[in-house]
Amino acid sequence: MKALRYGSSGNDVYILQLALRRSGRFPFGLDGVYGTRTLNAVRRFQTAEGLTPDGVAGSETNAALEPYLLGSLRVTLRAGDTFYRLARRYGTSAGSIAAANPGMDAAALPVGAEITVPLGFDAVPTEIPYSSALTGYAVQGLMLRYPFIAAEEAGRSVLGSPLTVLSIGSGGKEVFFNAAHHANEWITTPLVLGFLEELAKAYVSGGSVGGVAAAELLSSVRLYVMPLVDPDGADLVTGAISPDMPAYADALAIAEGYPDIPFPSGWKANIAGTDLNLNYPAEWQRAREIKFGLGFTGPAPRDYVGEAPLSAPEAAAVHAFSEAHGFALAVAYHTQGGEIYWSFGDIEPPRGREIGEALAEASGYTLAEAPYASGFAGYKDWFILNYGRPAFTVEAGRGTNPLPLSELDALKKANYPLMAKAMELA
Repeated sequence: MKALRYGSSGNDVYILQLALRRSGRFPFGLDGVYGTRTLNAVRRFQTAEGLTPDGVAGSETNAALEPYLLGSLRVTLRAGDTFYRLARRYGTSAGSIAAANPGMDAAALPVGAEITVPLGFDAVPTEIPYSSALTGYAVQGLMLRYPFIAAEEAGRSVLGSPLTVLSIGSGGKEVFFNAAHHANEWITTPLVLGFLEELAKAYVSGGSVGGVAAAELLSSVRLYVMPLVDPDGADLVTGAISPDMPAYADALAIAEGYPDIPFPSGWKANIAGTDLNLNYPAEWQRAREIKFGLGFTGPAPRDYVGEAPLSAPEAAAVHAFSEAHGFALAVAYHTQGGEIYWSFGDIEPPRGREIGEALAEASGYTLAEAPYASGFAGYKDWFILNYGRPAFTVEAGRGTNPLPLSELDALKKANYPLMAKAMELA
């Protein structure tokens, strides 16, 4: 993070406050404003860490706070240390320490060695709006806590943010979940990351997710999760791209041509103004005709199909990653409406309706066909057209985008069983 001080505001301050809360020094609401409470909390933290208590969250302070964003500490073993004693010291569990350090002999811990100690909270934050930076911390935190989770980069966004994919499981069938093709649907990022953490946690403990044993799921499936397809757009919506940045000015110039779309909360596109879920080669020309007819003839906050199929680097990366794997089943997460779209025009993939009905039953959502005006050039459309295999667009939750974080628990309740069922039936 950049240096922050009294008077700062925005997404970086949210992340700072989250770290301070997790460290036990900020028992207040997280508001993204570096006011007196945040100033005093930073000073208390700096004093406790032996840093100059100047109240400025600079490089040294941010480095000291980073373990609380990753959710794990690196600890040097001392004589007499055991997983149980370490768990009591750091307010966590012996099981979580063992899971984070595979191959370490719990009965003979080597003095002087460094180990990972997960802290007593989930790695995936749920308290603040999601940006590319926060997603990065959650990804790193999951990998530290569960070393059997792998990560790879599928590509880069317009502004160069990595499009990270996490994977878990040893099964022969590959399943793909992606989230946040649309900027103001960023709440789907903690939703899919939270499911991944729940799945890993259940695997370690011998438990279940959505009524299905995690070990059973992961022995038959390898799950791939791209949690944030549109990082730049999400950064714009959640304030990580601030008004003093050139990218904000460029987006604002686009938005001024569409005064009926609130800015930045109504922004769905990538930062260059292409709607990523209208940029796939699945009757793209028809999508172009529809959206041009509605007035979206150039870069816009939403509904501009791009210069050509896969002209947006984010859509091109998802497309290439999918082609490299040939997934048995794919789910693209969006908000909102409480509906599941399962077909592409008159193309009904084998088992698509059957699996879709099971997903609807698991979630309480309605199995439906996509509205005609939005029924072309989406990821699900391309997947079905290209592979003839089941793929689904899930419009999670109900309300107005961007859905507030207060809706996340309800989204988890509906969608964790859906995702487990999708893996089970792939």
